[in-house]
Amino acid sequence: MAIRSVVKKRKRMSFIILAIVSFLWIIPLVWGFATSFKTPIDISLNTTSLFPKEFTFQHYDSLFTRVDTPVLKWMLNSFIIASVHTVLYLIIASMAAYAFSVMKFKFRDQIFWFILGTTMIPTVINLVPLITMMIDFGWFGTWLPLIIPGLGGVFGLFLLRQFFLGIPTELIESAKIDGLGNFGIFIKIVVPLSRSAFLVAALFSFMGNWNDYLWPQIILSGTEASSWTLPVGLSKIVGTYNYDYGLSMAAAILAIVPVVIVYAFLQDKIIEGVARTGIK
Repeated sequence: MAIRSVVKKRKRMSFIILAIVSFLWIIPLVWGFATSFKTPIDISLNTTSLFPKEFTFQHYDSLFTRVDTPVLKWMLNSFIIASVHTVLYLIIASMAAYAFSVMKFKFRDQIFWFILGTTMIPTVINLVPLITMMIDFGWFGTWLPLIIPGLGGVFGLFLLRQFFLGIPTELIESAKIDGLGNFGIFIKIVVPLSRSAFLVAALFSFMGNWNDYLWPQIILSGTEASSWTLPVGLSKIVGTYNYDYGLSMAAAILAIVPVVIVYAFLQDKIIEGVARTGIK
């Protein structure tokens, strides 16, 4: 009984702590969402209020009707770039993860941990060499730098490798006995058993590319507004209309809606993939 009471107390404390953290995290989102529906007068008079006194869609209407803010075009650009990047990343990361988890070769684990160690290098250090490379390749001002360099990301590789390690070796050995090669094992056994891990890796890759601001801002500088991604376009809105908090909040809310929708539909698979990663 004493042990049960201690466990219950710990669960209650954990729930209270998580509830407080969730509350602190969601308050800015609620404020931003409410502000996007406030009138300019309501925003100036009731800045900290979480509920608008008068609902208005004028900020969203302004976003879609302004000639200098083609939000739908920016969203389409971001979606295309993030989708292509995610598909290519899953192909490369999954194949590398298969090599580092299933295939046997000399210094396999040492090479993997060396690659994982590169995540400690600050991204900013690579900016100048990357920019120089993009200029030399003739890619500066195009979408290719927003898709190709990020394909070497380590997080998805680590996530998928840990998941692949949990696949029973008996299945792989029996497939080899039946005559399947590495590619056949990867396509017919590993990939079907790892759908939840692929979904998690895809979501993180898509979100990272969708929300990326600094790199697209550098690469797309000097290009036409029709080629911008959504974060770059939103930064221009905030910079140009920094006095218009309603318009800025409407743009910010619009940017997070696609990711929230994707997570809402796939949350069970995402939680399953994270929970099962690394568990044999």
